[in-house]
Amino acid sequence: MACQSCSTSDGGAPKGCKNNGTCGTDSCNKLTVFDWLANMSLPNGEMPFDCVEIRFKNGRKEFYRNTEKLTLSIGDIVATEASPGHDVGIVTLTGELVKIQMKKKGVNHTSNEIPKIYRKASQRDIDVWSESRDKEEPMKVKARELAIIHKLEMKISDIEFQGDGSKVTFYYTANDRVDFRLLIKDYSRVFNTRIEMKQVGLRQEASRLGGIGSCGRELCCSTWLTDFRSVNTSAARYQQLSLNPQKLAGQCGKLKCCLNYELDTYMDALKGFPDFETKLKTEKGDAICQKQDIFKGLMWFAYTENFANWHVLNIEQVKEIMAENKQNKKVSSLEDFAIETIAEPEKDFNNAMGQESLTRFDQPKKSKNKNRNKNKNKVSSPLEPQANRAKPNQNSIDAKPNGPKQNQKREQGQGQVQNQKPADKKPIIIKKNENKE
Repeated sequence: MACQSCSTSDGGAPKGCKNNGTCGTDSCNKLTVFDWLANMSLPNGEMPFDCVEIRFKNGRKEFYRNTEKLTLSIGDIVATEASPGHDVGIVTLTGELVKIQMKKKGVNHTSNEIPKIYRKASQRDIDVWSESRDKEEPMKVKARELAIIHKLEMKISDIEFQGDGSKVTFYYTANDRVDFRLLIKDYSRVFNTRIEMKQVGLRQEASRLGGIGSCGRELCCSTWLTDFRSVNTSAARYQQLSLNPQKLAGQCGKLKCCLNYELDTYMDALKGFPDFETKLKTEKGDAICQKQDIFKGLMWFAYTENFANWHVLNIEQVKEIMAENKQNKKVSSLEDFAIETIAEPEKDFNNAMGQESLTRFDQPKKSKNKNRNKNKNKVSSPLEPQANRAKPNQNSIDAKPNGPKQNQKREQGQGQVQNQKPADKKPIIIKKNENKE
């Protein structure tokens, strides 16, 4: 559903619309809702829903009432009610789906406190809005410098200008309560505008700024996730994940929200498992559970006197032994119930062209210069027949030098032959004997 300017270029690289959040089709933005009722007409006598969803900077969305009954569509830039002045935003959703979104966000559509839409934004409104957006980055740098000068333990994460430029909202994160009364006085003196401070959590900060997660995809909080539920370390324990804070923490520094995605499935699978702290009583001694495999339904037990040897048991076998222990009976040993593990054959790497080894590049290559060195000293005359060239002189190979003088003479002779310039080669024409009648 991307717009035409977002399509790929001739070389295959994505061009990008470069509209900086003002895409006309609103399909490139985060937290976008697909209007699947856009092609359906209302029944006769029904009036369209008078509330509209409008998006502002970094995915912030608000609901406004269309009191003027303007004909609005997705992508229109409108001027909305604000305190003080007016704000400028982009329409992201119209029609009956807005009522569903308001119910999801807990907003009463019959309330009189819903702000209203003034008009469609004029060219002057858009120019003031774009100029204000350009001031945000240098202002954020200056705001952080002033916060450091006042030695406040806070972080200015983002700045948002109002559409008419009359007010600036500073979003910050802090662990404790911060007294920034003197800071606001400096902000109003330096920036010469109305200042509003708004504290956000670490998860909200990550959703506003966006980023790439460890999975290689965009953050869930900045693309589709709107409600931030608490995540506990017990979710990682139930899924048998290593309690490593570097792997379990996301971009916000908190536990990843995706730890809750499959937690219900693991909880349902663990209902059929015995307790992890179950002890099995045998004649050889007590056995304690060491490991569980939720997907295969297996449990590993080891004797208290020998923790090195583990025995694999099915869930049914564990329950059977537990039933015997409840009757004050002990089984002979775990070996009678243990499952024999069969070593799986190693899977070699295969590709479309055939089987290849992953260590094929580790073996040293055989040098091919040996044959070249052997043939270096062999020089044949230009007029020598091809049959004699193919077969080397056996006498020269078999002959052994009698002393160092003969070796010197041989080397001198070879040097003379190599230094000689080859004569002009003439083709040798061999005529066959023709039978004359």
